[in-house]
Amino acid sequence: MTGGGFGAFVRRAHRAGDLVVQPRMGMSEPARMRAGLLATKAAAGTTVGTLTIDSYTRVGDLESAGLALMEGVSLNGYPIASHDPDTTRGVLEGAYGEDFPVQVRHGSAAPMDIFRALTAVGLDASEGGPVSYCLPYGRIPLSESVANWARSTELFARLREDGGHPHLETFGGCMLGQLCPPSLLVAISALEALFFYRHGLRSISASYAQQTDHRQDIEAVAALRRLCAELLPDAEWHVVVYAYMGLYPVTPEGAYRLLGRAAELAVVSGSERLIVKTVAESVRIPTVEENVSALEYAATAAAAARRTVAQVPADTGSQIYAEASALVTAVLNLAEDLDQAILLAFRRGYLDVPYCLHPDNAGRSRSYIDAGGRLRWADIGGMPLTGIVNTRDSRTITSGELLASLSYVRRTFDPETLTAPPGGNALGSRGG
Repeated sequence: MTGGGFGAFVRRAHRAGDLVVQPRMGMSEPARMRAGLLATKAAAGTTVGTLTIDSYTRVGDLESAGLALMEGVSLNGYPIASHDPDTTRGVLEGAYGEDFPVQVRHGSAAPMDIFRALTAVGLDASEGGPVSYCLPYGRIPLSESVANWARSTELFARLREDGGHPHLETFGGCMLGQLCPPSLLVAISALEALFFYRHGLRSISASYAQQTDHRQDIEAVAALRRLCAELLPDAEWHVVVYAYMGLYPVTPEGAYRLLGRAAELAVVSGSERLIVKTVAESVRIPTVEENVSALEYAATAAAAARRTVAQVPADTGSQIYAEASALVTAVLNLAEDLDQAILLAFRRGYLDVPYCLHPDNAGRSRSYIDAGGRLRWADIGGMPLTGIVNTRDSRTITSGELLASLSYVRRTFDPETLTAPPGGNALGSRGG
């Protein structure tokens, strides 16, 4: 497919040999938000902008968001539904355009107000999903999230009637941040992409978050690309890789090594876009300058990887694809209506996110990191993976093992000789 908007920009960059890099960035003050967008646009590399929404707006508490604006209280994101549309247009003026798309990121299980606000100011890209923005931490039932997302996606898709190119990105490939085996991430990301498609979107990106093993991640992205090709044959789609979302290294050296590895993953897997993380992630919300540094580092690392590392041919028969395909097929066989199929899948435990405490998650599956660093199933619960996953590896995970797994990546990438200064940490000593 051809067209304009966010998806077309990313496609053009990929064809030109560039990886699109993107921050997560949101400030409540319009001047600061505008400065962040302009700095992102000016960064060395092919970038797209981000408006990350504040927590009040995320949960639908527009009264508190509006009150905070009246009292001059700084929020942890941009309250797009509370700022006057002209204010937001002023934030975007001179920054947003065909050469610099801007995506609204939010984390809401009830995103209708956000979609109304972003379309009112002419924006056409956002992200999320009915599952991934409800589980694991959502406050509402999954059925409400699915209904909310169905209505919001259909509202958003109406931009196509006027020649627009609305774009949505799944967040399903980032479930739980860490310790979710890649096949389940791939399956949920693919199902959310299909959800968007069936509710009218034709420009879609599917997410996958860097996990614990580079080779396993490459296999996972290949599986995701194959599923997207099968499920979205006439849509414009691409894959976006997220730099690791669990406990992040505390040293600049470790943080940059991990980010560089994420950029390499994006390049060798043929992915088109990368969401970066900064050296400040382990301790606080990063500054604009730290975001720009991360963007430029990732762009440089991607360019170096493109020169020195060959793209890995898609493995069409991997274990991850076999598991993910089995999960997707089982869900689709539950009901013709995908919304109902997703709800049935969680009700029956066909989709079961390990260590997720949401009441609509079965909570029977478990995962672990093996001696080689790969994420594996310790218990598949009721998921339809019998005969595909080697259940002889099933095991009980102790609390000690779980805690050790949570810090596996941090320990792997931070220097072994790391010694935190009294009362702080290595990053804090750098003044970052």
